[in-house]
Amino acid sequence: MQTSALSLPNILTYLRIFAVPMVAASFYVEGNTGRWLAVGLFAAASITDYLDGYLARAWQQQSALGRMLDPIADKLLVAVSLLVLTGEGTIGGWSLWAAVIILMREIFVSGLREFLIELKVSVPVTRLAKWKTTAQLVAIGFLLAGPAGDALIPGVTTVGLVLLWTAALVTLYTGYDYLRAAIVHLIDE
Repeated sequence: MQTSALSLPNILTYLRIFAVPMVAASFYVEGNTGRWLAVGLFAAASITDYLDGYLARAWQQQSALGRMLDPIADKLLVAVSLLVLTGEGTIGGWSLWAAVIILMREIFVSGLREFLIELKVSVPVTRLAKWKTTAQLVAIGFLLAGPAGDALIPGVTTVGLVLLWTAALVTLYTGYDYLRAAIVHLIDE
């Protein structure tokens, strides 16, 4: 009998967490090879984000461990990728604000959820929040390709930055959505 800690959905989540430092390490590989390696690892990790939840529900292998680790894995993948892209210069200037908005929202909502759990209040993930995650992942994928992508198809980085701003705006809205759902409980305290 397979334990929930070793179920395939949880293993996919572990792999996503393991991929995070590998994406960052890819930027130490010289030239475009490092960029494409980062894109490949990031894409594989992003696909596991969809697969782990889908398989957990389909195979009825949902677990407390999976519910805890899945959002952590998502946030680590996004945050580390944004930090690496900022550090090496793909994200800079005004676009740095899009990354700041995304990171601030992720931390804000995590703290808000933790507070509400203490009150035994559940704030379910909305469909728009799932689209927000998708927009972030697609934007980051384009930005990881960056100059290597621009060499194949001019404008890849620009598309990535536009998508990053789009994701940041949706991120602001979904953060407000969570706050609005929780404000009643925050005021009562």
